[in-house]
Amino acid sequence: MENTLTNQTQNTITVPVLALALFAVATGYLMSLIPLMLQQYGMGTHLASWLASSFYAGLLVGAVCIESLVSKLGHTQSFIFCLVVLAVTVIVKPLFPVEAIWLFARFVAGIAVAGVFVIVESWLLTGDETSRGKRLGIYMAALYGGSSIGQLGINVIGVHGYAPFITIVSLIGVAILILFAAKTVNPVSSGHESLTLRQIMKMNKAALIGCIVSGLVLGAIYGLMPIELKQRNIETSHIGSLMALVILGGMIVQPIVTWLLKHIARTLLMALFCLVGVFAVGLTTVSNSEVILSFALALLGMATFALYPIAINLGCDKLHESNIVSATQVMLFSYSVGSVSGPIVANQFMNSAEGLMGYLFIALLATSIYMLLASLNHQPTVMAGE
Repeated sequence: MENTLTNQTQNTITVPVLALALFAVATGYLMSLIPLMLQQYGMGTHLASWLASSFYAGLLVGAVCIESLVSKLGHTQSFIFCLVVLAVTVIVKPLFPVEAIWLFARFVAGIAVAGVFVIVESWLLTGDETSRGKRLGIYMAALYGGSSIGQLGINVIGVHGYAPFITIVSLIGVAILILFAAKTVNPVSSGHESLTLRQIMKMNKAALIGCIVSGLVLGAIYGLMPIELKQRNIETSHIGSLMALVILGGMIVQPIVTWLLKHIARTLLMALFCLVGVFAVGLTTVSNSEVILSFALALLGMATFALYPIAINLGCDKLHESNIVSATQVMLFSYSVGSVSGPIVANQFMNSAEGLMGYLFIALLATSIYMLLASLNHQPTVMAGE
């Protein structure tokens, strides 16, 4: 009987995870592509931080409104709808190289991407609690692994002409076809219930802070790290590889996180990963060696990409399945608040000697101190659904 349930679970998650991986390759390529091609379309590099914040503002809006879409269309159809919208926002860019249009397109893209995150996260979090950490690990590995591969598009396909956009839209198209063609079983749930403000206030504060900080650092890394590397006189052909190392570090750490969740308190675990991030940032300041930089960026990826899965696991602990979609929305909203602010705040550091690394050092060190204090003052978590 257990084997039957396991096979059903694997069949249920295979299709969304495969579609997610293709989506991640496409968006990973796009995220690093945009800052590097602004000048090609007559736009200044100053626009990079605003495009990143516009995207994350859309992510924030999407986190609020996506629950109703899932309730009406179901997970599969909602997933397809979000991917179609995302593809349209990509097609618009080379056809209309205007700052206002690109800002609006990135905002809409953020809404669509928020939809994908909430849909897939709630899809995988619904079900047996004992294997939730494993399913979340698979989700993160597919997301970060795909994003890491996407970074290599800068080296293989380049940043000029229509080829990058055609490649990105094609990948999204294949993901849509997989969802259309495969016979997927939507997660069985007793219905989606929105959390009240009182219930949201009962959610674990460290989990929400973890989501916000994850957004603060990852929003800045995605939006400004390519420019940071360019300012360090790294060749454009190498930037994609270094960005891939950041995300590859994030992918490698996922099974480690899954194992550590069983042995270490989650608040303390977030503190430890933040300290790893502080160490990684420190490494980038002690040597100009590209080998040291490569190692430091991979380590930074491990530290920063570990925060969100730990936080979301903590936030969904002991929640009733009917509250999972709403809870993932709240945490994605928290992540989005950080993501909107991150690139704008980090941009203030870009002209200083420390650059983006100075911003990341401060954010990660402050978070590690908070999480260490929170772990010392740990109280039994009240169920948010009560």
